[in-house]
Formats: sequence, structure tokens, C-alpha cells
Amino acid sequence: MDSFSERQREILERVSGIGHLTIESCAQIYGVSPQTIRRDVNELCAAGALRRVHGGVELPQNENLQYTSRRMLNGAAKRAIGHAFAAHVPSGSSLAVSIGTTPEYAIQKLRHQSDLMVLTNNLNIALFACDQEGWSVRVPGGAVRAGDRDILGPQVEDFFGRYQVDFGVFGVGGVAEDGTLLDFSEDEVAARIAISRNCRRSVLLLDSTKFGRSAHVRGGHLSELDLVICDAALPEQHRAALEDISVDVVIAEAQP
Repeated sequence: MDSFSERQREILERVSGIGHLTIESCAQIYGVSPQTIRRDVNELCAAGALRRVHGGVELPQNENLQYTSRRMLNGAAKRAIGHAFAAHVPSGSSLAVSIGTTPEYAIQKLRHQSDLMVLTNNLNIALFACDQEGWSVRVPGGAVRAGDRDILGPQVEDFFGRYQVDFGVFGVGGVAEDGTLLDFSEDEVAARIAISRNCRRSVLLLDSTKFGRSAHVRGGHLSELDLVICDAALPEQHRAALEDISVDVVIAEAQP
């Protein structure tokens, strides 16, 4: 995935934002031939990042992008969210952290905090945390999903249930119009709920592309959270509803 060109990364980000892109429109955007764009998207499709449809490409149906593809998307937004998150986490804190690329960005922003305890089923986060002097790291047992480098299943829910931590930190696959939190599998939802139930402060890290994004497993609601950190203003219906019930919302400022 790291071998994708800058144009391929931009194509992936455009499709992630609008769901579909035609070959002709993409060729016009970049001022190149349709054949050149077809070569770009063929590589993206071969890597599982996109799916070919008649005349263009779209996101894979009913499933999430591969982790390394997701990590490339909306990097500026995720960095801003991570920076804002770090301001809420003092040294000496304990954190339960979910799968996902936005939580990974956020934990990396804590590198200057000391004496943290990190519980996570995201091995990308665990490996980073292991390199931080003075941090302690715990992970559950079980089979690793190779593409995502994470662990899911009932043992993960039991693992998070054995601790009470200061912060439960997670992202989501999407947010429905009614504020329901969505993900791509029941195991993902179950792990996130286990984190939320066993923390003193639940934190949703949410890049704004997740509003209205299609994911098919329901679990949790914006109103059940303590803190939402997003890179852009929430849609009005969500903002007003969360204000009424005093859920804290932080809009992260873009970082240089």
C-alpha cells in the first residue's frame, strides 16, 4: 500500500468521500488520459482498496477498506483529532483502545505523556505503545486478523471487561442519521461496547466522513458518549441533540 502514488491516494480519498467516481471525470480532474486513470484504479482494485463498476470505481460493498488503505485516508483530519485528544489525557492515565486508524493516530499523539497503561486489541497500537518508555501494554489472546492486525471475538469482550480504565477510546465505521453508531461486523460492535461499559470516560474519535457512511451493524448511540472529537462541525441535528444532554463535543483544528 505504501507504493501507491500521490494521485492514487487522492483518487482513493475522493472515492471515500463521495462513494463513486467515473474514469472520465477522474481523467478530467487530473488532466490525463482515461487509460492512465484505468491503470491507477486497476492497481487500487487489485489491492482491495476499490471496486470496479461500469464506467468507474466505488468503495467495496458491505465491508470496510483494508487497514493500510484506511490509514492513508483523511490523514490531516485524523492528525487534528489526535492532537485534540491528547489534550484530554494526562500522564498516568489508563486507556482501553479499539481497532481503527483514527485511534492509532490518536495514541501516537500521546508520545509525550508518561506512565500510561494501554489495553488494546489493535496490534498496530500495541506495537507503537511498546516502544514508549514507561508505558505498559496489555492485549487479549486470540486469532489475529492479518489484514487489520487486530483481534476480535468473545475473548476480547471478556478481556476489556476485566478492567476499569480512565478512558475508553474508539472510532466507528459510520454514524446514521438518527445518531446510531455503525460498524462492519458484530464482533467490532461488541468489542467497542465492552470498552465503553468499562471506562470512566468514553471518547469517540470521529472524522466527518463517517456521517451518513453505510455500515450495517448497529451498536450504541452518540447520546451515550462522554466526549466526541471531530474534525468538522457535527450536522445540526446531532449538534443540537448532544448539547441538550451535555455530551462534550470538541472540533479539532487542522494541524500544520
